[in-house]
Amino acid sequence: MAGAVSIPGATVALSTASVYPESCASAFATAARLGYDGVEVMVWTDPVSQEAGALAALSELHGIPVVSVHAPTLLLTQRVWSTDPWTKVDRSIELARDLGASTVVLHPPFRWQKEYARDFVEGIALREHESGVALAVENMFPWRARQREFEAYLPHWDPVPQAYDNVTLDLSHTATAGSDAMAMAAALGPRLRHVHLADGLGSPKDEHLVPGRGGQPCAEFLELLAARGFSGSVVVEVGTRRVTPEQRDIDLAEALAFARLHLATATPAQSPVGRR
Repeated sequence: MAGAVSIPGATVALSTASVYPESCASAFATAARLGYDGVEVMVWTDPVSQEAGALAALSELHGIPVVSVHAPTLLLTQRVWSTDPWTKVDRSIELARDLGASTVVLHPPFRWQKEYARDFVEGIALREHESGVALAVENMFPWRARQREFEAYLPHWDPVPQAYDNVTLDLSHTATAGSDAMAMAAALGPRLRHVHLADGLGSPKDEHLVPGRGGQPCAEFLELLAARGFSGSVVVEVGTRRVTPEQRDIDLAEALAFARLHLATATPAQSPVGRR
């Protein structure tokens, strides 16, 4: 295993989604080889991603912890574990607790999940209180087709005005939505628990580019976090589906170096973001 170089206050982890279509096991091996501090498990159709024992064995084998679990709340994972959304959330919390992960990432309800959406904010708060696990709701974006926008999420794709105690900010999603990532970080303050580090050029499609290859203020954003003493996880979540294994390693090593460089740039200040 390559030696991980931790930045005080911040953890730089690799999402298992960053090696797709390779397996969850491959993600652990890649994270360890490149020197990441940890792994975020995207619960997917890969059976290993759903099973605490298998994930714990991978964590021990590679000497790399699971820092977070991404619940199967994507369109493509609608049948993973259950079709009931609260079952998915509860099983994600259970998996996180079994693995010692402090955070579960989840998306807001789809507009057609009206019953789930009605109790979503209260249900999240209740589960956080009971479990001690942070449920960090991720920023999304309006869907666009033929120059029309469709609001696909309830209560909204933007978590900033919502009453969530913990939020995940994804910089590919800010690009797709046309959001101001810096303003969102400032508005969220200590509610910013978790970061998905990626980039985008503003395409209607969610691009998940390597940070620095799009138009998002990725460097400035990381420096802001460092200056404010961010103590959550920065998770590299980039798309490598269409590249060779050699290029995947290059891209993920570049993303890790980018994160470490800019998290180490600023001098911590007195106003913490994401501190617990």
